[in-house]
Amino acid sequence: TLVFVGLISSVYAQKSIKSTGQEDREYTIDLLRRIADPVLDALSKEELKVKLPVKDWEKNKVGALHTSPLQAFGRTLSGLSPWLALGADESKEGKLRRKYIELSLVGIRHASNPESPDYMFGKHLTEHIVHTAYFAYPLLLAKEQLWEPLSQMEKKNVIAALKTHRGLKPVESNWLLFSAIIECAIWELTGECDMKPIEYAVNKHMQWYLGDGTYGDGPQFHWDYYNSYVIQPLLLEVLRICQRQNHELGRLFPRALARAQRYAEILEHLISPEGTFPVLGRSSVYRIAVFQLIGYLACHRELPESINTGSTRAALTAVSKNMMEVAGTFDKSGWINAGVVGHQVNARDPYNYTGALYFCATGLMHLGLFAGSKFWKDAAGPWFQQQVWSGSDIPRQQSFYDKKE
Repeated sequence: TLVFVGLISSVYAQKSIKSTGQEDREYTIDLLRRIADPVLDALSKEELKVKLPVKDWEKNKVGALHTSPLQAFGRTLSGLSPWLALGADESKEGKLRRKYIELSLVGIRHASNPESPDYMFGKHLTEHIVHTAYFAYPLLLAKEQLWEPLSQMEKKNVIAALKTHRGLKPVESNWLLFSAIIECAIWELTGECDMKPIEYAVNKHMQWYLGDGTYGDGPQFHWDYYNSYVIQPLLLEVLRICQRQNHELGRLFPRALARAQRYAEILEHLISPEGTFPVLGRSSVYRIAVFQLIGYLACHRELPESINTGSTRAALTAVSKNMMEVAGTFDKSGWINAGVVGHQVNARDPYNYTGALYFCATGLMHLGLFAGSKFWKDAAGPWFQQQVWSGSDIPRQQSFYDKKE
C-alpha cells in the first residue's frame, strides 16, 4: 500500500511541476489573446456588429440579441484590464501590452461614440444594466490605461454611455451589483454619482450573506458559481471604491475580504488532482470564469495564506488547458462556441448569446500580477486535491466563521 501511495504521489507531483511559472504565464497570455483578438480586431475596424457570429441557436431569439456585441467587448475587456493595468514598457510583454492598450482604447472610443457603426448604447432593456457594468468595470481596474488617455469629448461619451443604465430597475439579485459598479465607475471618474444603487446593493448583500464565505443570490442559496462570477469580485470592488472615496461603507471591506478569501480557498479545493472541477449551476458556459475570484484576489495580492501561490497557478493553468484546448471551443474563425468543454450547444442558458461567452476572459485575471511576482516565480508543487489523493499529510479542514455576524 505504501508503495502504491508513493507512486500516486510521484505522478501527481510530476503533473504539478511539468511547466515553469514563465511557461504558465506565456500560455495564459496566449489564451487571453486568442479569446480577445477576434473581438478587438473587429471593433477596431468598427465591424464588430457585423462580424460577431449569430449562431443558429440564437437566430430566433428576440429582445436582447442586440446586446451581444457589448457583452463580447465588455467581458473581454474586463478579463484583459488587470493585465493592461501593468502598463506598457520596453520588455517583450510590455510592448505586447502597449498593443492591447491601444486596441482597447480604440474599442472604447467606438463603442461609446453615437456616430460609430459599433455604438453599443442605443437600446435600453433591463438587461442593459448587466452589460453596461462590464463596460464600467475595466475602467476601474485599469483607469490609467483605459480612461486617462481619452480626450475630453471621448470621456463625455463614455460617461453618457455609463449613465444609460439609470432609470432601469435591476432584479433583486446579483444584478444590484451591476448598477452599483456602474455608479462607482462614474464616481471614480467624475467625482459624482448616484449613491442609492451603491448603498442599496451593499446593504442587501450584507443581509444575504449565508455564512462560510458564501452569499445568497438574493436571499436564497444557489448551487452555482455566481459568488465568483459576479458577487464577490464586484462587491469587493464597490467597497474598495467606497474606501478610496472615504464613504462609511468602506469599513465593510475587511469583512468582505475575509469572506472572499474563504470562498477562494473553497474554489481552489474544488480543483481535482487532474485539473478539472465540478460543473454545476447556471452559466456553466462561462467556463474558466469560475475562478475569477482567485485571479481578482491574486492581482490585488490578497489571496489567503492557505493558498500556495505556485501550486494554485499550476492548478489554474491545468484547468485552462483541460477546458479551453478541447476541439470545438473556438469556431473556424476564432470566435468562441457555446459549451462548457468544447462545443456543447445545449449547455447554454436561455439568456446566453455569443457575446456572453466571452466572460471566460475574466478567468485570467491573475495576469494582473507582474511576471516577477511570487505567484509566477514560485515552484509549482501539488495543489490541495493532489496532496489529498496522494496520501500526503494535510492540515485539518475547518469552516469559516465570521465573528462579526
